[in-house]
Amino acid sequence: MKKIFIMLIILLGVIIVQADELIANAKSGILIEPTSQTILYEKNIHDEVSIASLTKMMGLILIFEKIESGDIKYTDMVKASKNASGMGGSQIWLSEGEEMSVDDLLKGIIMASANDGIVAMAEYVAGTEEKFVEMMNQKAKELGLKNTHFVNPTGLDEEGHYSSAYDVAMIAIELMKHEDVFKYTTNYEDYLRKDTDNKFWLVNTNKLLKTYRGVDGLKTGMTDNALYCMAVTAKRDGMRLLSVVLGEKEGKVRNTETATLLDYGFNTYEVFTIKNKGDIVGEINIDKANPSKVNVLVGSDVSIIRKKGDEKKEYTSEVKLNTIKLPVNIGDTIGKLLVKSENNTIKEVDLISNVQIEKKNFFDLWFNIIKSVLTGNLV
Repeated sequence: MKKIFIMLIILLGVIIVQADELIANAKSGILIEPTSQTILYEKNIHDEVSIASLTKMMGLILIFEKIESGDIKYTDMVKASKNASGMGGSQIWLSEGEEMSVDDLLKGIIMASANDGIVAMAEYVAGTEEKFVEMMNQKAKELGLKNTHFVNPTGLDEEGHYSSAYDVAMIAIELMKHEDVFKYTTNYEDYLRKDTDNKFWLVNTNKLLKTYRGVDGLKTGMTDNALYCMAVTAKRDGMRLLSVVLGEKEGKVRNTETATLLDYGFNTYEVFTIKNKGDIVGEINIDKANPSKVNVLVGSDVSIIRKKGDEKKEYTSEVKLNTIKLPVNIGDTIGKLLVKSENNTIKEVDLISNVQIEKKNFFDLWFNIIKSVLTGNLV
C-alpha cells in the first residue's frame, strides 16, 4: 500500500511538472478559448509586467472603432509629424511631413510593429499622442482590466507602463471583435510606397504564420524589459484558441513554447456550440409598436469548451426578456439567454433585435382600430 501511495505521489509530480513546463521559460502566460473565455492554462496571469508592442493592440482597438463609426476611413491620408517620425525601435521610416494612408499605416503597425506608424495614427485619431494614451487607459477601465496602465502607445519601456497575461488576453479578445484586423494579421508579406523609389518590404513579425497550422494572428513584441512576448490566435476544427506568453528570453523559445501551448489546447479540448450568433430563439409581441411582432436573436455565439472524451452533458436554454422601452435600435439588447446544465446557469448571452422598433404614430393606431372593426376582431 505504501509503495502504491509513493507511486501516486511521483505520478502526480510528473503531471504537475509537465504542466508547468508548457511555458517553463516564460515569466507568465495564458491559454484561453476566446468565445467562452474559458482559461485552459495559466501561469502568473495577473503579474504586472512589461508587454512591449503587445501594447499596440489597445491602440488598434481604438483605431478600428473610429473606422467602424465612420470618423476615419482606410483611404484617409495621415501626415507624419516630427514626433512620429522620430520614434525609435521598430519602424517603417516615416519622414516628417510624409503622408500615408490609414490602410498602409495599419499594415506597418500590425505586420512590422511600426512605432512611428502607431504614433502617427494616435495623433490623427486623438490630436496628440498623450490624449490617445488617455483613451487607451479609459478603454482599459471599460474592459475591467485591473493590472494594466499605459504611458505610451508603442510599448517602448517606460516606468509605469505595464499589463498582465490575463489583461493582454482580454485586450486581444476585444481586438478580435473587429474582424478587419485579420486582413492584416494573416498577411505574411507586403509592400509600402509600392510605386516609389522608397519601396519598403514588410514581413510579418509573427513567424508562426508560416510554421503552425491554423495561426491567423495576432501580435508580437520585444524590448529589453519585456523580453520576447507574443499573443497568438489559431483556429482548427471550428475551435479558436488564444495563447499569450510574456517574458521569454529568446524569440525561438517564445515561438516554440507558444506552439506547445496551442498543441496542448487543440489536443486536449474541443468546443461545442449550443447556439450560433443570429439564431432566432423566440418572438415577442409589443403593444403599440411598429412592427408589433419581433424575432428575438442570439447576439453572439454560445459555446462551451470541454475536454475531449468527457461525458457529454445535456444543455437547455431559457429566454428572459427585458421590459421593452421604445424605440429599440437594431442590435439593442432586449433580454438574456440563460444556458443551463443540470438546472444550473452556466452562461448568459445577450438577446438582440435585428429590426428598428418604433412607437406607432397616431395614424397607425387609428388604422389598426378601423381594421379591427371591419374584420370583427375588435375586443
